[in-house]
Formats: sequence, C-alpha cells, structure tokens
Amino acid sequence: MGKNDKATEQLGRQTPLPASPEAAELERVANPHPDTSYVARFTCPEFTSLCPVTGQPDFAHLVIDYIPDRWILESKTLKLYLHSFRNHGAFHEDCTIAIGKRIVTFIEPRWLRMAGYWYPRGGIPIDIFWQTGTPESGVWIPEMEVPGYRGRG
Repeated sequence: MGKNDKATEQLGRQTPLPASPEAAELERVANPHPDTSYVARFTCPEFTSLCPVTGQPDFAHLVIDYIPDRWILESKTLKLYLHSFRNHGAFHEDCTIAIGKRIVTFIEPRWLRMAGYWYPRGGIPIDIFWQTGTPESGVWIPEMEVPGYRGRG
C-alpha cells in the first residue's frame, strides 16, 4: 500500500505551512461513493502567489470542480498546498494549470475543471481556464458564478 493509500497523516494534527508547492504533500481518501458520478467543488477566494518578475503579490479566486473516481482529495492538505504558493513566484497561467495538473495526477478523477480568476496586474485581469476533456453526460455541473471583473468582491 502506498503512502497516500492509507489514513491521512495531516488531518487532525498541527501542520506547518509547506515551504513551497513542491514540498507540499497532498493526501487522498477513498471515495465513499465510487459508483456514483457527482461533482466536488473547492473554492479558494483568497489565493495568493508572487509575480516572478517583480516579486509583488498576485491575488486570485480559484474554483476547482472534479468528478471523483476512486479517490477524493483531502481538503486540509489542499488548503496547505494552495497556501504554499504565497512565497512562490510564477505567472498566473503557470499557477492555475500546475495546480490542476497536480490534482489530476494525484487523484486521477474522471474529470476536472480548474479556473483561476486573477485580479488585475497592470490594469488587466487575467482569467485562466483548463479542464480534462468532456464530463460525463447527466452529471450536474454548476456554473462557476464568479462575476466578471468589477472589483471581484
């Protein structure tokens, strides 16, 4: 049995913030309903990272939707992983896509959709969207419901 196939190691314990996204350890648990297609959504309205050129903070509202297969993503470790970007320099596109790809590699969902609604940099908001193919028919997938930029609050 692999390290991430057993009970979580970080849940219920005081866990320090990982030094970097690479150092962050995601954890997963068995999907309690693997015979049912449903959407799980994580929303992170206060995501931060650093501009790789200026070192100034960048802010985003992230939405992650996925249809689980055998695994579901443990939310505390996702939170720690996302917070590890606070001192990480990367462009908006890199942060958004890297997060989505890491989750897909780790939990192998039936489908995943990742959206990064970034606050303006240089007066222009940059929004990044990525998904892994087409979701199954008949699965209710709610709209993102993140408004176009108007102060995004």
